[in-house]
Amino acid sequence: MKRKLSMLFVIMLALAACVPVAQGAEAKKTITGNELGTHDGFDYELWKDSGTTSMTLKEGGTFSCTWSDINNALFRKGIKFDETKTYQELGDISVTYDCDYRPEGNSYLCVYGWTSDPLVEYYVVDSWGNWRPPGAALKGSITVDGGTYDIYETTRTNQPSIKGTATFQQYWSVRTSKRASGTISVSEHMKAWESLGMELGKMYEAALLVEGYQSKGFADILSNTVTVGEEGVR
Repeated sequence: MKRKLSMLFVIMLALAACVPVAQGAEAKKTITGNELGTHDGFDYELWKDSGTTSMTLKEGGTFSCTWSDINNALFRKGIKFDETKTYQELGDISVTYDCDYRPEGNSYLCVYGWTSDPLVEYYVVDSWGNWRPPGAALKGSITVDGGTYDIYETTRTNQPSIKGTATFQQYWSVRTSKRASGTISVSEHMKAWESLGMELGKMYEAALLVEGYQSKGFADILSNTVTVGEEGVR
């Protein structure tokens, strides 16, 4: 009997040794100055031109950030693409998130990114601080994801971009009422922009972004998942 129990114990140990150990999330990382890279499967960036900033990179797409005495600062975590496919070729793109968002002054909470050829910077804004961007003429609107977004187009002349200093268009969808959680169907906004003659190029990035301008504030991204066509959820 003892021998049978001993053999059973040996077999159980052998089986346990064959079970793979799950990989844990990448360790938290806090940065305070301009930096970009990858963390726990997501691309991230902190960019500022002055002031005090802090960004803590957490599991998956989550992060927290603070800013004060800044002129302009951006904090984001999302997915970068290789600029070979349009949004149609990639498949439906969406971001589902939840955020504790506490700006004091001018700030945006949005999905953000770029396309190349043509060079376009885009924003889908779900919430903001004391000023609703972008202060331009209304081009149209789209009702999606349980709300209405107004559409705008602006031009940036000789400004920093993913291609260096350049002149480029900015496309905006700005929700008419604020929220700090939900799903943003990025591809639906892009379809609406193109229907208004706002041309898009090859995808460079889709990220959840917190931006501050001459303000201070705090944001804690509690969840952030990006879904891209057949690639699925990240």
